[in-house]
Amino acid sequence: MHPFALSSLCAFIGAILTFSFGNWPEALTLLLVAMGVDYVAGIAACLKDGQGLCSKSLFWVLGRKGLTLLVILLAHRIDVLLESENMTMGAAIYFYLANEILSIVEHSGKIGLPIPKRIKDFIEVLRDKETKN
Repeated sequence: MHPFALSSLCAFIGAILTFSFGNWPEALTLLLVAMGVDYVAGIAACLKDGQGLCSKSLFWVLGRKGLTLLVILLAHRIDVLLESENMTMGAAIYFYLANEILSIVEHSGKIGLPIPKRIKDFIEVLRDKETKN
């Protein structure tokens, strides 16, 4: 690829990302890393349970993660409209980050990785609240 074309492509992608998410917060990087870890841990948990891999279910998992990023994009655009300092986007990122971390812990438990008792207890409290609502 010609160096000018590569530079132009990088600039175009950077412009899209800046428009979509503004200044890139570290929390968004953490969310993307957590999404990747959750995806890999989910695959490992399916393989360990003997469920195998289904391209349709893997597609839907990626689709949900993509929709998560679209919601965060929307939250950023709301912040731009309201002239707030990433308040809405930050809330969306931390909400989805908490979900990803819980999912990683659940997958880790299915795989057989040790989970600290305090984290297990916290997840049980969250499950109890969810079933009561």
